[in-house]
Amino acid sequence: MNDTKITINDFLLYEKSKDINEELQYFCSSIGLFNLRDKDRSCYRIFATLLRSGSMSSDELATQLSLTRGTVIHHLNKLMEMKIVEVRNYKYLIKGNTLLKVVDDIEKEMTRMLEELKKKASEIDDRFSF
Repeated sequence: MNDTKITINDFLLYEKSKDINEELQYFCSSIGLFNLRDKDRSCYRIFATLLRSGSMSSDELATQLSLTRGTVIHHLNKLMEMKIVEVRNYKYLIKGNTLLKVVDDIEKEMTRMLEELKKKASEIDDRFSF
């Protein structure tokens, strides 16, 4: 069983800011990159750094962001599970290198998951003779 979790919050309620970092934080929050345990926004900081730099190793990220390597690996694994980050040649990078590609990939994954859900709903309906 594929255990992919997708979280989307409404971005339409956000009013545009002149601060690009504030907008990026809101965007990241909208796709579920923050949770209550991540009080220092480590996941956001890793995501933003990869978006700006292109690719980095976990050691480079840990050093640049003053985080433990364990914290960095934890968040990188989360980002890879969300299919937002990938590894190439021992370096981590944002899939597609743009936010638009991230959203396109999320849309594809959501469409795939909804199609699977429809199939299962149809199978259950058939068993209940609806």
